[in-house]
Amino acid sequence: MTSKSKPQRSPLSRTEILVYWVLSFASHLYSFYQLHKFSKEHEAGLEREFELEKGLLKGFKRDPSDFEWSFWTEWAKKSLLWTLIGHGVISRLVGIFYPQFRAPVLTVYGLLAAGSVLGIKGVSVLLVHLGVSFSVAQLRKPALSWTCNLLLLSTLYIQPLQEIQRGWYSSEEEYYLLLFSVAVCGLRFISFSLEHCWSPLDIGGLTQFFWVLSYTFYHPFFYNGPIITYQAYMEGMRRSAVEKNREKSSLTYLLLRSGRILLWWCMAEYMIHVMYMHSIQSNEALLEILPPWALGGLALALVQFFYVKYLVLFGLPCMLATLDELVPPKLPRCVSIMHSFTGMWRHFDEGLYRWLIRYIYVPLGGSQHGLLWKMFSTGLAFGFICLWHGGHDYLQYWALMNWAGVLVEYGLKSLFASSYVHSIVEQDFSMAMQRRCVALLAAFSTAMLILSNLVFLGGINVGRIFWKRVFVQGWSTMAPVMLAFLYCFAQIGLEWSSHPP
Repeated sequence: MTSKSKPQRSPLSRTEILVYWVLSFASHLYSFYQLHKFSKEHEAGLEREFELEKGLLKGFKRDPSDFEWSFWTEWAKKSLLWTLIGHGVISRLVGIFYPQFRAPVLTVYGLLAAGSVLGIKGVSVLLVHLGVSFSVAQLRKPALSWTCNLLLLSTLYIQPLQEIQRGWYSSEEEYYLLLFSVAVCGLRFISFSLEHCWSPLDIGGLTQFFWVLSYTFYHPFFYNGPIITYQAYMEGMRRSAVEKNREKSSLTYLLLRSGRILLWWCMAEYMIHVMYMHSIQSNEALLEILPPWALGGLALALVQFFYVKYLVLFGLPCMLATLDELVPPKLPRCVSIMHSFTGMWRHFDEGLYRWLIRYIYVPLGGSQHGLLWKMFSTGLAFGFICLWHGGHDYLQYWALMNWAGVLVEYGLKSLFASSYVHSIVEQDFSMAMQRRCVALLAAFSTAMLILSNLVFLGGINVGRIFWKRVFVQGWSTMAPVMLAFLYCFAQIGLEWSSHPP
């Protein structure tokens, strides 16, 4: 019997950690304040150019420029919020009275809910993709299944087919919802196909098709994820059919988690009322004249809003999945304590990270066959994500930056783990100094991580202007100050990693 290991004691004093906390928190507040002040000074111009909306808060306008937030907010009001609530109610009733029928009932509900928004034609597209992927998977050849599913995903980019599908709907938003659904379901088809090729289940073809159908149309994850594997979904649904429900604990969890989701939504709305970061990032002239602290506030606000947005977008589906006895991926970790590319990929979208590791990185060899295979496996994973997101030029830059960042971090980790360097470090540096050196390296990694995220969120021009103003024009003024505060952020991240809540 092994004893449970105690948390490792921090090599830094409490006073030093407190200083890092204070500086990190103060820099966030001050930079956000400077961005807020800049937003108010240029509010009239931004309102003319980007049509700022009447705000929910008196005296404030609302910035609707973030497409993803505006898109899902509008769909939530129209139908998605109500169909998700309906899923929760039906799942709870079936779980109480007929738990053995939970999977069939939720499958039918998911099909009806999808049909009510996408229409018969939209659902038919998904059913055709499912049928083709399912049929090819029966041949149990992974390479063939990959080829088939990549071809199915490529239909998203065929112009004549796009025009036909657009004609099915009265608005562009309905068509986009179909695109998102096809893209996310494509990951599920790949998951099922490969799982079946590697270890086919001893069940009949009809039963197997039902489970794929249930997995595909599970309503909380249907439109936007998060992603769980086919195997995890099937095990969770089978477990929920036999385990006894815990109404008291479920009710407590529901109330607490609902309150947290509402708080996250309020925080996201508050941010786009007091800081017009998405409109400002779309105006190159304003980016060029942003004061240094406001420029830093813009970078922090963009990545923080992205984080809070996905707490909401993933929070409600994950809550419903947990109530269904599934084990959803953990919600994103705060980006302000992310201090490495590998940590960002591992902890922001855990479901997608696990998917990439299981179906691309490990099958290609990963780190088991040396550096070249690791580079190849990692590069192909980032290449797939780039294409899955649309393959645009800014996504290519973003994928290359992340690939390079992960490889550099891996190289440094291998270097310091070597016996020669490790012995020098252990002999000449105290634990506290080692920790400070790691945080200093992490500060540079965090700077590049933020830059890559700015390219992803705002495009190449936003990343180019940020690079020029901070690292070219401001190499002796802005860059040292920014790295000093990122060093504080990294220390908080390292402390959080060594003492998780």
